[in-house]
Amino acid sequence: MSLGAQPGQVLRLVMGQGARLVLAGILIGAAAALALTRFMRSLLFEVRSADPLTFVAIASLLALVALAACYIPARRAMRVDPMTALRYE
Repeated sequence: MSLGAQPGQVLRLVMGQGARLVLAGILIGAAAALALTRFMRSLLFEVRSADPLTFVAIASLLALVALAACYIPARRAMRVDPMTALRYE
């Protein structure tokens, strides 16, 4: 903000970086979960080991929580007074 960025640009920057990490985590986690389903078949009863509804629901829930965790610091960064930040450094 002290170099001329607008609050919306700061929000977009922080949320964009967080969203990339969330997407990478979901892709890696989904691939690992699908790979491990054959080991889980013996432990599950009346549920398919690769239930698509469960995978989508859990991935969506984790994405929402992670993006909310990114939004809180992003909102705080938007409200930083540039002069106060410069004086602090």
